Amino acid sequence: MTALIPARHSLTFRLLTAQLAVVLISLLAALIVAALVGPAIFNSHLDLSGPIDPRQTDFHIQEAYRDANYIALAAALPTAVLSSIGVSFWLSHRLGQPLWRLSRAATAMSSGDYQVRVPISDVDKEVAALSLAFNSMADQLEHTEELRRNMLSDLSHEMNTPLSVLLVYVDGLQDGMVEWDADTHAVFAEQLGRLSRLTSDLDDVSRAQEHRFDLVYSTVAIGGLIHNAAGAAAGSYQEKGVALEVTGSDSTELIRVDSQRFAQVMANLFSNALRHTPAGGKVHVRVLRQGVGTIVIEVIDNGEGIAPEHVKYVFERYFRAKRSDSDDQSGSGIGLTISRALIEAQGGTLTAESAGLGKGAKFTIRLPLLSN
Repeated sequence: MTALIPARHSLTFRLLTAQLAVVLISLLAALIVAALVGPAIFNSHLDLSGPIDPRQTDFHIQEAYRDANYIALAAALPTAVLSSIGVSFWLSHRLGQPLWRLSRAATAMSSGDYQVRVPISDVDKEVAALSLAFNSMADQLEHTEELRRNMLSDLSHEMNTPLSVLLVYVDGLQDGMVEWDADTHAVFAEQLGRLSRLTSDLDDVSRAQEHRFDLVYSTVAIGGLIHNAAGAAAGSYQEKGVALEVTGSDSTELIRVDSQRFAQVMANLFSNALRHTPAGGKVHVRVLRQGVGTIVIEVIDNGEGIAPEHVKYVFERYFRAKRSDSDDQSGSGIGLTISRALIEAQGGTLTAESAGLGKGAKFTIRLPLLSN
């Protein structure tokens, strides 16, 4: 959620202004009282002094001055107290309302209501910033909860399919309807392999979260890695009828990576591009040098693209945006999450961009070149 903090004065400024207002009101009350009662008191004391006597005159002038001050202070003190009470009530009301709304929203969120939001307060910058931060947190929690629900649904589906097949074959073997032969062995091997890959993916995404990959580094030419990855994916592309074009597979630029983990990343990117590119489409892989110390690998497809609001989520675990009615939803939904974690663990970056639905997507890896 994007929102702007209202251009209001800060809480510090408002409190200081309130205190100054109390002081000014008190001084104003004292001045008004002194101006109103001072001359009358002074004249009454002169009348009391009788005939002109310098000593008596000085005494009554001092008495008049003192009495006027006492009366002014007596009027200013209750005025200051009442002003302070009024300002305090006003500030507490202004601050209390948005804080009460935040408290109520936090209570609702703790009860599982992740759709609750609070209006951005116009009281001051601090309260507005707090409201904005709360709404941002609520957006993230709501999104995380949605991913969690999708994860449970997807994992249930991913596990249910091979388990259902295995259970059918087990029942068939028990009833004598199915014989243990090469075909049955192949089915068991395929479905158990699928379950094994799923558990391996779950372990990888856990490692990605905790940044605890065990990497075995070696110095290799980037061109050879890309050539091998493209060769491994070529069969799937031919089967679906998607053209695969590779530029720069002859590059001899050296990088220091874990070759197996890098191959895993490229396999995920090739698979992702194929999944979202229809038959007759094209995927282009380019190897470029950027500046003096960076190698860039781009995987570009002209397939279904990604909605602008979904681009920032494509690397989150279990996130799979529905791009079209024919979108292939196979896979565990964590390949890209693992891929970015692996690239970052090796000192690089993996980013995604798309011009929108129907306009393809580009995934870009940047890795440091091996220094001379």
